[in-house]
Amino acid sequence: MTIPLWPEFVMANNLSPDAYGSEIDEICEEIEDATKGLGANRQRVIDALATQDPTRRAMISARYMEMYSDDHRRFRHMADLMTKEFSGDFGTALEFLALPPHKAECKMIRKATKGIGASVNIVWSIICGRTNEEMEMLKKTYFQMYEKDLGKLMASELHGNMERLIFNCMQAGEEKFDPQYHTPGKARDDADIIHAKGQGKFFGTDEKGIFKVIVSAPPEHLVNINQEYANKYGYTLWKALEKELNGIGEKNLRQATLYEIGMKLNPHETMSRLIDQACRGFGTDELLLTCCLIRFQPHMANIMAAHIDEFGKTIHDVVREEVSGKYKVLLLQVLNTVWPETGMS
Repeated sequence: MTIPLWPEFVMANNLSPDAYGSEIDEICEEIEDATKGLGANRQRVIDALATQDPTRRAMISARYMEMYSDDHRRFRHMADLMTKEFSGDFGTALEFLALPPHKAECKMIRKATKGIGASVNIVWSIICGRTNEEMEMLKKTYFQMYEKDLGKLMASELHGNMERLIFNCMQAGEEKFDPQYHTPGKARDDADIIHAKGQGKFFGTDEKGIFKVIVSAPPEHLVNINQEYANKYGYTLWKALEKELNGIGEKNLRQATLYEIGMKLNPHETMSRLIDQACRGFGTDELLLTCCLIRFQPHMANIMAAHIDEFGKTIHDVVREEVSGKYKVLLLQVLNTVWPETGMS
């Protein structure tokens, strides 16, 4: 099974108010006090919220609204407080931190699809490479939050092969690995199918057929397909599709397809590379960087190791190089919560 990104409590839906405890109440009180009056205290909010893991942040989000809903009647979520009090990349990051992981991802998609043209890299990095259970929860939660079908939103924002890839992923149709069904013979057959629809096709590429095989394959089976493909055709799936999807206007599609494959074959390395992608080239993609660091926080120890191994520096180093001000302080604290470092901040 593809690795889950959300903590177990999201799918179990077991955050009982009785389990919050007085410490959660104290954090909520600190956030309320720090945002009262003229000018919110950004550092106090960082210290209260960014120092928590996703489970405790979800508790804080729920408990805050229980404690202060009468004072903030227009707020549906604690994220609305962050929207009111803060702006820019700093405010955006706090909005996401103020929601449970599944709701935060819905807000990320919402933000990425507002205005003219979608931030496609946010869309595919959230929808590709997910477990069936998370995908079903994501679709359900998006409708609950915004009263709009996520599939219809994607149809209005995407087109062509990117839309086909995203809709394949949204079907939540990854097969459960069964060694009696996912045999070496089937791996060879699926490798041949991918080749026939890609490098072996006389003219053009049948992306739809390739997506169907890749998205439905459980990771254990895709590992075998990859090996069979390399043995027979001399390329890994990654290299083959990187070469095949290299046409004009196919950059986003190529990145999304390789991300889908990577999340099944080498998930932590793939997440590390996405963080690097957010900071590569001319200018930093702050929205993508923010989404990655918050979404990937439960896996950050393994991602950090992969990043150091491939790029020779920590993600803390990347944040210091690419961003500044309180936004930098906030992102560093998100990292330090799960991978504490010593030295300058």
